[in-house]
Amino acid sequence: MSPRQRLSPADRRAQLLAVGARLFAAHPYADVLMEEVAEQAGVSRALLYRHFPSKHALFAAVYQQAADQLLAETRLDPADSLVEQLIQGMDVHLDYFVANRHAVLAANRVLAGDPVIQTIMTNELDALRARLLAVLPLADESAREAVSGVLKSWLVFVQVLCVDWLTHETCTRTQLRDVCVGAVLGALRPLLAEDPAPDWPPQRSGAPAQGGPDRHDA
Repeated sequence: MSPRQRLSPADRRAQLLAVGARLFAAHPYADVLMEEVAEQAGVSRALLYRHFPSKHALFAAVYQQAADQLLAETRLDPADSLVEQLIQGMDVHLDYFVANRHAVLAANRVLAGDPVIQTIMTNELDALRARLLAVLPLADESAREAVSGVLKSWLVFVQVLCVDWLTHETCTRTQLRDVCVGAVLGALRPLLAEDPAPDWPPQRSGAPAQGGPDRHDA
């Protein structure tokens, strides 16, 4: 073990979160031991437990940090088209899901129903819904309420679908992303005064003409 570095409490916490994030990403939740976190951070177990009294507390802090980072990286720039915004947001989240498969599965499977973890996820989904509402062309307040309900259900759908995909990759990542984008566009079209994405779905090279006999993917 390398000599222990003297860090400020904030820097030490950040270091422990980085070590915890790396271990939770690399191993199933049950296999991550606080002793290993302390060893890799070069600190005593007592010092680790002063910052995080349990593995659950460490995981919750790691997941909160990840949720905050995902929100910061999800742009939703009104200068972009809605499709561009949705694709960018999906790519940011899928990048994290793939790189942190074990952590995502722990939050959604091992710790499913845990009130702390569920609050973190609910708060992120609510923030994403509010951002999407801000960039959509809404006619009036009643349309806003209807669209808000659709977005709430869609975000849960995306969460469930992505977690299932991490367990069994039954399609490509691009197909998964396009399914999610297409689902919300299809759900929103009847509620908006104008089509939010007239060019969606994109015409794929070599695809059969609409109404043709062959509807199977190549």
